[in-house]
Amino acid sequence: MNIMMLLEMAASGFGDRIALGSKHGGGLTYQDLFDRAGSAASLFAAADIDNVSLVDVSSEALPIALFASAWSAKPFVPLNFRLTAEELRRLAAEVTPTLTVCDPPVLPKLHGIDRLDAITRADFLAKLSDVAPASPEWSMEPDDIAILLFTSGTTGAPKAAVLRHKHLVSYIFMSVEFMGAGEEEASLISVPPYHIAGMAAILSSVYAGRRVVQLPQFDAADWVEMAIREEITHAMVVPTMLARIVDHMDAAGINSIPSLRALSYGGGKMPLSVIDRALDLLPNCGFVNAYGLTETSSTISLLGPDEHRAAKASSELAVRKRLTSVGLPLPAVEISIRDDEGREVPNGSRGEVWVRGEQVSGEYLGRGSQLNSDGWFCTKDGGYLDEEGYLFLEGRVDDIIIRGGENLSPGEIEDVLIEHPAVVDAAAIGLPSRQWGEKVACAVVLKQGKSASADELRDWVAQHLRSSRAPEVVEFREALPYNDMGKLLRRVLRQDLAHLGDT
Repeated sequence: MNIMMLLEMAASGFGDRIALGSKHGGGLTYQDLFDRAGSAASLFAAADIDNVSLVDVSSEALPIALFASAWSAKPFVPLNFRLTAEELRRLAAEVTPTLTVCDPPVLPKLHGIDRLDAITRADFLAKLSDVAPASPEWSMEPDDIAILLFTSGTTGAPKAAVLRHKHLVSYIFMSVEFMGAGEEEASLISVPPYHIAGMAAILSSVYAGRRVVQLPQFDAADWVEMAIREEITHAMVVPTMLARIVDHMDAAGINSIPSLRALSYGGGKMPLSVIDRALDLLPNCGFVNAYGLTETSSTISLLGPDEHRAAKASSELAVRKRLTSVGLPLPAVEISIRDDEGREVPNGSRGEVWVRGEQVSGEYLGRGSQLNSDGWFCTKDGGYLDEEGYLFLEGRVDDIIIRGGENLSPGEIEDVLIEHPAVVDAAAIGLPSRQWGEKVACAVVLKQGKSASADELRDWVAQHLRSSRAPEVVEFREALPYNDMGKLLRRVLRQDLAHLGDT
């Protein structure tokens, strides 16, 4: 297995089809992409390096470097270009010796790192015309490393997840139909290269034969304009992106994106009000809520288009609630909910989400595999399965609030707060309490033009849950801290609200 198989099959099956770029001209065909990856593979093979890294926005260089790395048996390492110089240097030093393709403003951040050879995107692409393509042979060893992808580090220092060729190819084979896309189909990729969704989107599009259109920096107005102009049929966003897209379309009076057939979202919690509005705004679009992790090579469960529409239209509470779920496991994936002792709990009971399947890596560079003896990986996400097997997530297990010995789910409290007519976003955390060990603290964002008092919100939670879940601390904010992939940064909130805890 090698992810280069995917590009080779595409070039052989539909080489003259546009793979990357605008429908209005100037794009690369699948054969062009294959040929340029071959030249880049020659470049990488000749260099004295162990890895190929990239510190850049999405561009033509991304898929070329990704496939060329696989061709030349060098792990591909996309790094977060938004990191501070200190953070970036620390991660870059972990994967040397390396050739690093980067955006020009990044170059000064990389100066002086031993055995790191940096080259700008423009110079990298220019070199390819002077290099003969490598021989069309590559390792088919399934355990070779394809990608090293640093986790987001929302709860600690980033770790490099090891994704081997067998994990990524298994995911693609099990979830994508070869040449399943029509020539008119186009996928808009606006998630950054250093996120698993960005990697999976490229591999999926190539195998399906779908044209890839890249938006280097997300902006809601630019996204909508590009989706209309390029007649985008498929796209993936994170919840914060979708919220901004919906707001922009409302404000600009744009009531449709005619070509859009499928919009998947994931990477964070989706407020019910946002997906509800999006379903109304794009009635002919199929929505997919995809849940996955870096360590699982992308999606492991999803809520499909029909399930979205059925949940929205249903008057049955249990079915309606599924709109906030992440759906059912993929056919080749098993999901289990387990208690603190690793024992499986019945459907409806809360616990930790465990996953097993061929696409699951569960391995970190220098730390080895985290799979248990039976191949199960503990995601450290909390959640439960309903009676029909739909998965509901409740945040990281480490975020559970322990008040008076009772485990309280932050997600449960947040869901109730967001149902209040004046609340647009909310986050619950635990703060130290002399009496209870921890007390519930909530940061709340109100809808524009709406008002609510702290006491009103406490009463709301108590009425819908119970008094022990009602927040002792309610802080109103203009916005909550999220990373660029839509994940709530609870550690930042804990730091901001730490002075309100009992010491």
